[in-house]
Amino acid sequence: MEELTKTEERIMHVLWKMKKAFVKDVIDQLPDDPKPPYNTISSVVRILERKGYVGFKAYGKTYEYFPLISKMEYRAASFRRLLTQYFDNSPTALVSFMVEETLSQREKQQLLDLLHQSEKPDEPANDAR
Repeated sequence: MEELTKTEERIMHVLWKMKKAFVKDVIDQLPDDPKPPYNTISSVVRILERKGYVGFKAYGKTYEYFPLISKMEYRAASFRRLLTQYFDNSPTALVSFMVEETLSQREKQQLLDLLHQSEKPDEPANDAR
């Protein structure tokens, strides 16, 4: 899955939220002020279509766009890319970074609680006599 630019990601977030939209609808949902030009957003949406992220339905010369990739699929691919590129594919290095650099004490406790919940007690041996 090809990485997206920040602008492409912003447009994908709008499409994920709306499920389907015309270019004018995408522009209306962007928080920018002033709004970006129609042709700019139309070009970016066509790039997303070429990259395989967006499909469309034509109504004459007007196109309604919709995501072909779910937000969860993109999130997973982005996470794998982050893990590979910045943490040498080591989940331990990633968690260590988070613990040391970004988590509050409360978040650290929540992480510990989550880890403890995920531990499963040893299953009793099957004692067939």
